[in-house]
Amino acid sequence: MNLLQGKQIVLAVTGGIAAYKAAALASLLVQQGALVDVILTEAATKFVQPLTFAALTHRPVHTDVFAGWDEDASGHVTLAANADLVLVAPATAATLARLALGIADDLPGLVALSTSAPLVIAPAMEHHMWHHPATQQHVQTLQSRGAILVPPEPGRLASGARGDGRLASPEAIIQAVISLLEETDVLAGRHVVVTAGGTREPIDPVRYIGNRSSGQMGYAIATAAERAGARVTLISGPVALAPPPGITLVPVETAREMEHAVHGAIPDADALVMAAAVSDYRVAQASDQKIKKASDSTTLDLHLVQNPDILAGVNQPGLLKIGFAAETNDLLANAARKLASKGLAMLVANDAVATIGAPDSRAWLLFPGGRVDALPRMSKEQVARRIVEELGDLLTGSIETPS
Repeated sequence: MNLLQGKQIVLAVTGGIAAYKAAALASLLVQQGALVDVILTEAATKFVQPLTFAALTHRPVHTDVFAGWDEDASGHVTLAANADLVLVAPATAATLARLALGIADDLPGLVALSTSAPLVIAPAMEHHMWHHPATQQHVQTLQSRGAILVPPEPGRLASGARGDGRLASPEAIIQAVISLLEETDVLAGRHVVVTAGGTREPIDPVRYIGNRSSGQMGYAIATAAERAGARVTLISGPVALAPPPGITLVPVETAREMEHAVHGAIPDADALVMAAAVSDYRVAQASDQKIKKASDSTTLDLHLVQNPDILAGVNQPGLLKIGFAAETNDLLANAARKLASKGLAMLVANDAVATIGAPDSRAWLLFPGGRVDALPRMSKEQVARRIVEELGDLLTGSIETPS
C-alpha cells in the first residue's frame, strides 16, 4: 500500500555530512507513492550530487534560486504552492537558524516562507551544536509555529565521538511524514478539552511560584486532536508558544483559574486531556505590594496551602479523562497509583527531569487493567499523535474505559 500516493513533497537537503542519507529518504518517499521535488543547497552539493536525486525521483533537482524554470513553473513560488509537505533533512544548525529567523537567502528559506504546507525538520549536527542554547531556541521557535521535529538520534557521529546529533533513520522520518499526512477523522464530531503549560501562583505583584513546563506537549496534543477532526478547547497557562490554528484558546495563570476554566469547558466535552503542570501549592495570602528585603533578616517565610486537584475533582459522567505524571523517581509505580486514584482512562508517564522543557519525550502509556506501552524517545508531536490515536480508540470503545 502506497501511503503517500500522489502527495507532493519538497525535500530540502542541506549541507551536513548526513546529506548522503537523504538519498535513501528520497527513495523511500518515492516507493510510498510521493512526488518528490528535491532542493539541494550549495553546501549540500559538496556532499552529494544532484544527479543522484534526479535518478531516484525522476524529477528535476533544484539547486539555485536563480536557475531557469520552464514556462509552467515560477521558481520557489510554484514549489511552495504545490507542496503537500516540506521536509528538511538533514537540517543543519545554520538552516535551523535561517528558518527560525525567516531568512530567505536560499531555496529552503524561500519555500518555507512561501508555503502553507506542514514543515517537518530532521536535524543532524555535532552533539554540542545540537545542545547549544541558540539551536534549542531556534527549534522551540519553529515548533511554536507548528513545525514538526524528528529529533536526532544518539550514536556515533562523523567526528568519531558519540552524541545526540545523528540524523534520525529514514524509516523514522518517513513515519513522521506519513502520520502527518494521513487523513483521519478519528475525532470528528468530538469536543476535546486540553490543558497545557504551567501555572503561576503569585507571591506579590512581581513574584510567583512556577515550574519549568514549556507547554509544548499540551499544544502538540491540541494540534493533533484538531487535525484528527476534533473541536478543541485549549486551556493554557503562560507559555512562549503561538496558539495552534483552528482551536479555541483560553488563557489562564493560576491553578484556581485553570480549575474554573476546565469546569466551564467540559459540560459538552467528550474528553479532557490534562497535560498542564499545575502547581500543587499556592501562597495562602499573596501580598498586594512588592515584598521588600528585610534588613534584619536573611530569610522569608511563605505559608503555602494546597491547590485543588483539578483532574480528581472532575466527575462528569461520560467524560473520558487522560492524565499526565511527570516523576523523578519510582515513575511507573507512582503513575499507576495516580491512574487508579483519579479514575483515568489513560495516563501518560514520563521522567520530569528529561522531559520538561525538552523538544522530545520518553513516555509510558498506562491503562486500567495493567497494560503499559513503553514508547521510544520521540518528538512531542509524535507522542501527541500516539495519544490522539489511543484517545480515538477509547472514545469508540476499542479500549475498555473505567466505569
